[in-house]
Amino acid sequence: MKLNYKRLTTGIAAGMLMITTAIQPVLAQESPKEEDFFRIARISSPEGTLLEVGGLCTLPNGDLGIATRRGDIFIVENPTSRQPYFRKVASGLHEVLGLVWKDGSLYCAQRGELTKLTDTNMDGKIDRFETVYSWPLSGHYHEYSFGPVIAPDGSFFVSGNVAFGDEEWWRGESRVPWRGWMMHITPDGKMEPWATGFRSPCGLGIIDGELFYTENQGDWMGSGGLVHVKKGSFVGHPAGLRWTNLPNSPVKLTTEQLYSKVDPRFRRDANNRAIKPENVENEKFVTLFDMKQYFPEVQVPAVWLPHGVLGVSNAQVVSIPEGVFGPFAKQVLVGDQGQSKIMRVFLEKVNGEYQGAAWDFRSGFQSGVLRLAWAKDGSLFVGETNRGWGSAGDANQGLQRLVWNNRVPFEMRTVSARPDGFEITFTQPVDKKYAEDLAAYQVESFIYKYHPVYGSPTVNTEKLTVKGVKVAADGMSARIIVNGLRRYYIHKVSLNGIRSQEGSYSLVHPDVYYTLNNIPEGASLAMSEVSTKSSAKAPVAEPKTPTKAAAKAEPAKAPTFAQIQPLLNKYTCSSCHNAEKKQVGPGFKEVAKRNYSVAKILALIKNPKPENWPGYATPMPPFPQVPQADATKIALWINSLK
Repeated sequence: MKLNYKRLTTGIAAGMLMITTAIQPVLAQESPKEEDFFRIARISSPEGTLLEVGGLCTLPNGDLGIATRRGDIFIVENPTSRQPYFRKVASGLHEVLGLVWKDGSLYCAQRGELTKLTDTNMDGKIDRFETVYSWPLSGHYHEYSFGPVIAPDGSFFVSGNVAFGDEEWWRGESRVPWRGWMMHITPDGKMEPWATGFRSPCGLGIIDGELFYTENQGDWMGSGGLVHVKKGSFVGHPAGLRWTNLPNSPVKLTTEQLYSKVDPRFRRDANNRAIKPENVENEKFVTLFDMKQYFPEVQVPAVWLPHGVLGVSNAQVVSIPEGVFGPFAKQVLVGDQGQSKIMRVFLEKVNGEYQGAAWDFRSGFQSGVLRLAWAKDGSLFVGETNRGWGSAGDANQGLQRLVWNNRVPFEMRTVSARPDGFEITFTQPVDKKYAEDLAAYQVESFIYKYHPVYGSPTVNTEKLTVKGVKVAADGMSARIIVNGLRRYYIHKVSLNGIRSQEGSYSLVHPDVYYTLNNIPEGASLAMSEVSTKSSAKAPVAEPKTPTKAAAKAEPAKAPTFAQIQPLLNKYTCSSCHNAEKKQVGPGFKEVAKRNYSVAKILALIKNPKPENWPGYATPMPPFPQVPQADATKIALWINSLK
């Protein structure tokens, strides 16, 4: 038996170990984790250097270019060595949030322009700063500009954040032209508006020659996601529609047309003060794909990245090159600023449209992951920042490197849609004893509302039945038949019961989220060729929701952390909250100090109030889907931390 990456229990004599592994190998080992395959390495920077990384790019000679939010540009020589050399080549720029190298010059997006930076006399300092194209600014703090990325023809794409309202501070606004837009800019300074509907388009990337971006949850944006940006498309946020009447706009949809189909909820109270839209339970709602029925230019995400599960502030998009990171070549990595981690995405085209699957990949970075760039040696540079935005890492800034140790993790490699379900391929053979058991698979589907509220709860959630499974002879794939597939919905597929053929390991990441924009045509599996056996026990009836009177009668004893942790993970609370300290949101101990009643905490779970926690950059979305019984347990545990 191979002992690759097995973490054996300590204190066992070598002879005893041989006996134990020969008789019962699983007892003495634990399934490997992310860190057993992908190591996070620190890059030493000069003392006093603040690397609030806004942009990263690798130069042809292997040097690393870094842009910071404070307006500095660095070149790092020998960046993968133990002693990299940092050289500041420019300073004084305006919050640079992107950096690329092209034809001997650097290009960056400042707040108000795309800038070309050149060292003309080769003395190690930038001495020529040229405006390629400039765009208007209102001066609002939220008017970040992201990019550029280089298109296959050598032109550039740059995206613009929206501002926020004055009285309606929650509502995204496009105060000047091309805020909330993607701009296509030629090297000689000509700009054509490309698409609109963007709120906070932080992560741009070119995948297979086409433009993609990642969006962040916010008003009108129920969750983050990876979106294919076609020319003339509208991706969801209405602010940029203000400029579709301009003659060079490729988008013809107007604000008035959109609002005729979805209520923007401009409301005022008796004192004529604006009322902030809040999530309404049990309302009749619409989805983004509902809008596509009326307006063909609406572009839904190719892959949703469920908020709180696969990030909270999605960032940089990069493709994995051939020969790098093992079995995941040509797939996509997406950084997340809020949760300080990286996710993995597999894309496929069905009926001419992109869709696909998303998994967690590597967490544990020291600050918010904003930018990614490949090193010459096949490792991945990770640029990080925290200030003003909040993240799960302890540091406010940083530069790290993700290094693969050349061992192949036991993972789902791909998930592809089939007419009757999904086909899953693996990086290692599965044990058929488990893989042919229907109890190893669970599937549910859900979607988000399209409304002016900040974020959305998951809605229309349904558990789907797995009717059969066909496992390949070599154990490298399994095709499952699933009843009730729903177009445009996110399908969560959990493989907690799957084990590897060698070592009986569980999957490093057993949950995958597949966005099913189209159900492919083709042959379905016959029931005669699949396994239908299941070791699952008969379902237990769900407990009834307690009455209001019962909810008021709080149990005398609060749950322990061990009892409450599965609920915190199930409802993604632990994605943004830590028991002891500030993370994306306040620590649970800090919440406990507020002395809220259980009823108050229940109300804040269902409809959070940002004014209760000023100073946090990422508002909490509504969670009305958490059952009252579980929410009550969470509230009791929080209050026990006082």
